Amino acid sequence: MGVLDGKVVLVTGGGNGIGKECALLAAANGAKVVVNDLGAGLSDAGTDAGDAGLAEQVAREIREAGGEAVSNSDSVTDMAAVEGMVEQAKDEFGGLHGIINPAGILRDGMFHKMSEADWKAVIDVHLHGSFNVTRAAVEHFREQEDGSFVLFTSTSGLIGNIGQANYAAAKMGIAGLSRIVAMEGARKNVRSNIIAPFAWTRMIASIPVKDEEGAKRVERMRTGMRADQVAQLAVTLCADGAKHVNGQIFSVRGNEVVLFSQPRPVKSVSRMEGWTPESLIEHGFSAMESGFTDLGATTSVFPYPPV
Repeated sequence: MGVLDGKVVLVTGGGNGIGKECALLAAANGAKVVVNDLGAGLSDAGTDAGDAGLAEQVAREIREAGGEAVSNSDSVTDMAAVEGMVEQAKDEFGGLHGIINPAGILRDGMFHKMSEADWKAVIDVHLHGSFNVTRAAVEHFREQEDGSFVLFTSTSGLIGNIGQANYAAAKMGIAGLSRIVAMEGARKNVRSNIIAPFAWTRMIASIPVKDEEGAKRVERMRTGMRADQVAQLAVTLCADGAKHVNGQIFSVRGNEVVLFSQPRPVKSVSRMEGWTPESLIEHGFSAMESGFTDLGATTSVFPYPPV
């Protein structure tokens, strides 16, 4: 018996890393799985490049272990293709109850040097891709009054990392998308939650190491923060036992699961006669300054080794 017995789950980016671990764990917990992976490299967005057999390899591994799985090698950037994934789940397994969507690419670079092509490619895969998988399935989920979206954000957006403006913008957009999907779907038992993962994956391995401290940080991630640890939460969020969990932002860092706050007012200033630029500079900003968020990157918020 598993927490996903009787469920059908679509996992995008399921050929490697977090996606692969999610697909394997979902199957081990009783789900019938559609494993999607374009098979492209980290910098390929919506192309035919790559190994379309990666998804089938994972699906075969599931079947050899006694589970049920089929593969799909289409791109999440193509709405018609994503609609096809949903129909494939229905045709092959008779339904769909959850989507786990870690599919992604990186095209890092300082913002003042970033090309429009690199901006659009990352937005297309992460943000547009997240729209596609949620929009393609949401009506089905609403009709059956059951469905869970597990989307992926990043501390690059929630906190910030230099050199990832495109990635951060996409990942913060996903936070907004997930929040609204959760709010609008709550009455129909349609849930949407997001995970900011810490895990050693191809995406993390592709980030350049520029100094000794960076090398130590990467090594901690490689040895102490694994994709299978992220999969535990992602799969759980698709289970009936987690139906009360909706609209939340989580992070997984080794054996630690973190619940993130969401933007709410922290301070306010009022002036009965109204504000002017001069009074804001002289009084307003100084009154709020103690509540300003600093410009520290993710490592300043999580400076300690993974649990």
